[in-house]
Amino acid sequence: MKSLIVYCSSHGTTSKAALLLRKELEGDVVVVNLNRTRLHSDIGLFDTVIIGGSIHAGNIQSKVRKFIKENSADLMTKNIGLFLCCMCEGREAEQQFESAFPHSLRDRAIANGFFGGEFLVSRMNFIEKQIVKRVGGVTEDTCRLNTQAIQDFAHVLNRRHIHAEASMYSFEPSCSRAMRLY
Repeated sequence: MKSLIVYCSSHGTTSKAALLLRKELEGDVVVVNLNRTRLHSDIGLFDTVIIGGSIHAGNIQSKVRKFIKENSADLMTKNIGLFLCCMCEGREAEQQFESAFPHSLRDRAIANGFFGGEFLVSRMNFIEKQIVKRVGGVTEDTCRLNTQAIQDFAHVLNRRHIHAEASMYSFEPSCSRAMRLY
């Protein structure tokens, strides 16, 4: 199975999560940071498309939204995984997830994950530092990246790939409901 991980990372946390996820996934995995490169291949070449981003000022990156919009028809034919890196938890994280990804894509997803986040104050500009200090009281680098959530997310996708390969040789239906990992 071939998987594509597309994401945006502002300070490096989502990049870190995407690379950890790549190590956990079975099969061929291509990782594309939309901030650094434009996707030059057809997503039709992939069985699974995993989309991730982080939340800044309540929104996911515009390049992630643009990727989803430009590829919406093709995405509806793929196994989808969605992940978010954010410092919020519980209902607030769920609300951010819901506003980050369109309803149609969330319904299509076989895996949804919250991977935690980081405040990398050392990489922030002056304005970002002031906002983080005022809103969260954070003045130094803080890491709450959840590696177990990343492993669990990968496990769901790997299991789906095994079922998909098995269904090529049988007529048994496979599970298509999303597993929420938060």
